[in-house]
Amino acid sequence: MPLMALIALYILASVLVGLYAATRVRTSADFAVAGRSLPLAVIIATTFATWFGSETVMGAPAQFMQEGLGGVVEEPIGSSLCLVLVGLFFARALYRKKIITLGDYYRLRYGHVVEIISSIIIVISYLGWVGAQITALGLVLNVISGGAVPVVWAMVLGTAAVLLYTLYGGMWSVALTDFVQMIVIVLGLVAIAWRASDMAGGAGAVIEFAAREGKLQFFPTGGVREWTFFIAAAITMMFGSIPQQDVFQRVLASRDERIAQRGPVIGGLLYMAFAFVPIFSAVAALLVLPNAQEMLESDPQRILPTLVLEHMPAALQVAFFGALLSAIMSTASATMLAPATTVVENIWRNLHPELSDRQTLRAMRISTLIFTVCVLAYAIAMEGSSIYELVAGAYQMPLVGAFVPLACGVYWKRATTQGALASTACGVLVWLVFTFSTTLSEAFPPQLAGVLAALVGMVAGSLAPQWLPNLHDAILQFREENSAETKGINPSPAT
Repeated sequence: MPLMALIALYILASVLVGLYAATRVRTSADFAVAGRSLPLAVIIATTFATWFGSETVMGAPAQFMQEGLGGVVEEPIGSSLCLVLVGLFFARALYRKKIITLGDYYRLRYGHVVEIISSIIIVISYLGWVGAQITALGLVLNVISGGAVPVVWAMVLGTAAVLLYTLYGGMWSVALTDFVQMIVIVLGLVAIAWRASDMAGGAGAVIEFAAREGKLQFFPTGGVREWTFFIAAAITMMFGSIPQQDVFQRVLASRDERIAQRGPVIGGLLYMAFAFVPIFSAVAALLVLPNAQEMLESDPQRILPTLVLEHMPAALQVAFFGALLSAIMSTASATMLAPATTVVENIWRNLHPELSDRQTLRAMRISTLIFTVCVLAYAIAMEGSSIYELVAGAYQMPLVGAFVPLACGVYWKRATTQGALASTACGVLVWLVFTFSTTLSEAFPPQLAGVLAALVGMVAGSLAPQWLPNLHDAILQFREENSAETKGINPSPAT
């Protein structure tokens, strides 16, 4: 129980740090993007810590041990390259817009209808990612307590702690706790890898074992079908994570344009490097644990925690579980905040444009609470699911429904509202057809089929005669007419 007590103190300290940061929140912009004032070091830390979640420490090592290096092309390889691509190709263009959410960009570029549809797609995609963090919180607290705390109750307690400081401090709390948690993650996991390496006979022995087992094979060895599924896996998080609010929340929270561009690139490269530390430790565990093969077949996610609990001193146990909880809590707080701000800024405000800034701030906090409760219920319902699969599957919808309109909106001047709507409709429809057809999904990856259909829809819809009315202007006119009627003014007829 001393381990449990120390972990409880660490969680309490994280909550207090987050609540201290909440004293800086005065406006909705403070809550959503920390007043656009964060320096480079904090942007790097919060980008790194947000990406470094349960799937990195527990999901990716389990995937690597089962499928080798090629099996982790989605996470961490694809996700780290996503951050680099955001910094190189998207950060500068969106930072200059002085927006709060990614949905704001869709509105400015394509109008309100595309804004709402894209925002709904983005929010839905967070169910899997946040659900994975809550699942991991429950699993870790259950393991630390020796089974005394049931997994479901552990999920509830862990979620409540993260929700507390996120609810009050928003992006300020997330950024400050992420900075502390990044330090804990790096120091804790490096210490564990060092010890695990010694126990397994040195780093050379671990790498040699991985090579002998065929785990270092990256590219597929089969034909066209194998390469097609490999490419689809690579782009799922590499491109699917780009149209996500949590990514651009860090970009938009930067103090200046240079930081907005450099922060994701440096954070992504650091993430790529350190994501292989827990993978290395898990492979070392296969050489140390006598029942490793049995665990590999039943629940490979427990191999690394079991190694630490059964074969490492108390100090390293605290270091590991502190790092693991830091990784989970930093990701959970960011992924609770991102969809909540999107719901208010890009959906609720379209229904209630008269909201004051104070009302918007309160709505963001209420949205955070409601979304967290919904995701907690989802995570409990999905208990037993693979953390890696929950995260990887979450990004297929934004990949097929939101990525192409974003990329074409930034880099293709001829992209239109009609093209964006056609892109989203074609992408999501084809993806659903392939997903629910066993024959089609086994022959061709659904997410790749969806993104190709989205691209065709964008080009065809933008180049075809623009038969759709200007929905943006129509909605604005409707609002003005309603406002005039409310004030007793007879609006002039539309031309």
